Amino acid sequence: MAKGKGADLLLIILAILLPFVAVFLKKGVGKDLLINIILCIFFYIPGIIHALWVVLK
Repeated sequence: MAKGKGADLLLIILAILLPFVAVFLKKGVGKDLLINIILCIFFYIPGIIHALWVVLK
């Protein structure tokens, strides 16, 4: 994904609305995506927090 403030803002919005999509766009398929999907299935709020953490780090 393109670098810049607009791309970061889009990823933050996606992290709140669709956390697993934001993690996929930032990291691709891997352990972070699997962790986020599991968190979103069982506990949606921790999934959002994890997505924001991945996107902002």
